[in-house]
Amino acid sequence: MSDIKKVLTANACPPAGPYSQAIIAGPHIFVSGQIPADKDGKLVEGSIGEKTAVCCNNIIAILQEAGSDISRVVKVNVFLDDMGNFGEMNATYEKVFAHKPARSCVAVKQLPKGVPVEIECIALAGKESKL
Repeated sequence: MSDIKKVLTANACPPAGPYSQAIIAGPHIFVSGQIPADKDGKLVEGSIGEKTAVCCNNIIAILQEAGSDISRVVKVNVFLDDMGNFGEMNATYEKVFAHKPARSCVAVKQLPKGVPVEIECIALAGKESKL
């Protein structure tokens, strides 16, 4: 298992279950789904845009801990509990993921802790390669 490394940072929401914030495997970083919770695990209040921003900030902190950055994200999966939130989520999302990685966005019946949005991604390892 020495070629697989767990990533944990105090600067993002801690895992809410038996999983890692991210795993580095070869040249890839697999970031677990991030919900709109602060670094203490407390759910944040606000609009879907504000909650999306918190998810993205958690991803940024995790990637930084892993030695990479947001510009190296190649695939994103967004989960919404209501597609009525798509436009507002997307407006925040496109500011963070300006390089337009591949993406899926699906509506699900329910998300952990009753949150309206969760975001996971896959990134390339390596420091600050600006696209």
